[in-house]
Amino acid sequence: MDKHLKETRIDGELVYNGHFLKVQRDTIALPDGKHTAREYVLHPGAVVILPLLDDGTVLMERQYRYPLHQVFIEFPAGKIDQGEDPLACAKRELEEETGYSATDWQFVSTIHNAIAYSDEHLELYLARGLSAGKARLDEGEFLETFTATIDELLQWVREGKITDVKTVIGIFWLDKLRSGAWKLE
Repeated sequence: MDKHLKETRIDGELVYNGHFLKVQRDTIALPDGKHTAREYVLHPGAVVILPLLDDGTVLMERQYRYPLHQVFIEFPAGKIDQGEDPLACAKRELEEETGYSATDWQFVSTIHNAIAYSDEHLELYLARGLSAGKARLDEGEFLETFTATIDELLQWVREGKITDVKTVIGIFWLDKLRSGAWKLE
């Protein structure tokens, strides 16, 4: 159906093999038959948790992100380990980063946050029935947690205080779910 848009891989090579990321360079055939190169980041995927407390507030994180040299407000999230089930990863990441566990988990959506240069996908989950516990941060991981209302989060998106794409999308999902405009299956 989209044959007139499809690019076809001819060959390729892994040009960078890092601890966390890998960079692939492929030679491809364009729909008109011409050849060109595509470079992209290979990423194992990640989960994003939308932790909704019983009082309607949302559990959030503040974390310094080195590439942009600033602290960002984000949802708890983390990389899916090879062979790991995404829901199991979400449960693990929520506990490790925040100390919280949840009794009610619902899949929300899959998003692709960098389609021009990465194969990364993010699996969003709504977590409810939260219970506090002790965080177990990874070595070299530093963050703090806090709670906010959905309305505060929406205002922070509007003001540019929240710019992380996974968090912006998650906030919009929470707002649509709260209003009843969108339902989860």
